[in-house]
Amino acid sequence: MSVENRYFEGLFAGNNDPWGFRQRWYEQRKRLVTLAALPRPHYRAIFEPGCANGELSAALAEHCDRLVCYDTSTAAVNLARTRLSLFDHTEVRHGRLPGDWPEEKFDLIVFSEIGYYLDRQDLTEVIRRVSDSLTADGQLLACHWRPPIEGCPLNARQVHDLIHEHLNLPRLVLHQEADFLLEVWSREPRSVAALEGLR
Repeated sequence: MSVENRYFEGLFAGNNDPWGFRQRWYEQRKRLVTLAALPRPHYRAIFEPGCANGELSAALAEHCDRLVCYDTSTAAVNLARTRLSLFDHTEVRHGRLPGDWPEEKFDLIVFSEIGYYLDRQDLTEVIRRVSDSLTADGQLLACHWRPPIEGCPLNARQVHDLIHEHLNLPRLVLHQEADFLLEVWSREPRSVAALEGLR
């Protein structure tokens, strides 16, 4: 069973940064690694479900013409809207996966630190929606904490294995550390160097 909304509302009750996105070097560095892993410097449209308080969202906003963010927590949505208020090309919506999903097409979907909160059935449905929402050259970046999280139906490896199995796209990036796993899949299979004529 996927983790219920009340869990996330509880995390944000009286705490506007429950994971320490702003304070922890681990989180700051992971954002830098995430941005460095992007195969392109700029995207037409990015979708980030599970945006929390909008710290990664603000970094992504610098790399796109349009950014759509979702979160299941009302408090998180309000925090993210405040964080992104300086960016006219961003929108933060309240929504819960897999049922709530934007109708737009995206050339990048950032699926960061939320897959293990979903059970296998819900995650499989999310992967189907990702596939339907990616443009002809679209990409998916997934990043997840590797140690087990109490109460979560899946772990990072299970999440990424399900994505790889069901998305059925070439993998451009595989970055693994003791703490987190980051991968990028793309409908455009050529590497960054190949696209720039270096190989």
